[in-house]
Amino acid sequence: QVQLVESGGGLVQPGGSLRLSCAASGVIFGLYDMGWYRQAPGKEREPVAICTSGGTTNYADSVKGRFTISKDSAENTVYLQMNSLKPEDTAVYYCYFLRGVRYWGRGTQVTVSS
Repeated sequence: QVQLVESGGGLVQPGGSLRLSCAASGVIFGLYDMGWYRQAPGKEREPVAICTSGGTTNYADSVKGRFTISKDSAENTVYLQMNSLKPEDTAVYYCYFLRGVRYWGRGTQVTVSS
């Protein structure tokens, strides 16, 4: 059974950093495109970052230069390093991988507030 579990969210002040983790079980994560979406209150879920199976990364314009996606194939885990956080980054962050359809984790809350 495929399972994705996110962790690392929390409350942080503007300008701070957080590192999100997404551990996968039941699937070899590195064989597939994987990434992160986020959903703010009252808004649609939006893509944040993607890492393809070949290691190519891409980011939403709103997070370029601040967020970094990476993967550890040995740990079957994908990470999202988030720096210079802004209040508008507040959202529930979801990891996923793509195998025909997207498989989602349950999300982790990130709140950026002073």
